[in-house]
This record gives sequence, C-alpha cells and structure tokens, in this order.
Amino acid sequence: MAAMPKEAHARIKINKLLEAAGWRFFDSSQGKANIALEPNVKLTQAQVDAMGNDFDTTSHGFIDFLLLDDSNFPLVVLEAKAEDKNPLIGKEQARKYAKSQNCRFVILSNGNLHYLWDLQHGNPHVLTRFPQPGAIKGYARFQPDPGYTVYRDR
Repeated sequence: MAAMPKEAHARIKINKLLEAAGWRFFDSSQGKANIALEPNVKLTQAQVDAMGNDFDTTSHGFIDFLLLDDSNFPLVVLEAKAEDKNPLIGKEQARKYAKSQNCRFVILSNGNLHYLWDLQHGNPHVLTRFPQPGAIKGYARFQPDPGYTVYRDR
C-alpha cells in the first residue's frame, strides 16, 4: 500500500478537528452545514474526498475553507497547509482572502500546529484545538476596553 501524502494526513486531521469542534461539512441532525469552500457553496462528499491527495497543489497552492455563522456569512477563513509546512507561511494569503470575504478571524493549520488570528488584534496565537462555532461568535463580540492603551516603542 502506498504511503499517504502529507497533504492528505493534514486534511484528514483538519477535517476531524473541525468536526470535533462542531463544524459541519454537511447538513445533519445537529444543524446545517457551516463549512464551505466559498460563500454559500456547500461541499459535496466527492469534493471533500478529492481534497485528500493534493489540496496543497490546487490553483492557488492552498485550499481555504470558510467557516460560516448561523446566517451563512463567512466567520473564519481556515487556511490548510501540508504537514511538513509551517502554517504561518499562508498568513498573508489568508489575510487578503479574509478581508475580501469580510472575515475577522483566520485559522492557519497544517493538521498538527494551528493558529487563530483575530485580524483586529495583533498576531496569530497558537491554538490547541479549533474553536467551536459559538465560541468564535463570543470572541467576535469581545471588544478590549477602549480606555486601555498599549504603548509600543516607536
């Protein structure tokens, strides 16, 4: 049996992490699908399976998932990288894509190492597991105290 490519391992891990956190590729008894490849385009099982072997070599060199809120609006851009790549290499691509989708949050992952990036507040930080849909919405409502100022060296 041939060894599975690193991209497939990453994809399988990312899919499992998403599902464990309550994100859904398909409508189910838990609710409607909230993972899409682009706004309002739900994935088919065939598309999910086809990503397995070479999603890192798609037209843009990466695959983005959009994690949707209850109204089907993009909430999080998830950029997936192969296991042997640092997920942070996708940072700028993911930021541009998130801005184009009006998304505030980005997750960068290679299946083993994950970062959550709130584009309104600083740099990506390491995640141990993917946030649940409800948790990310709560996080989006968090606004730092406007009276609190962070002083930076000029």
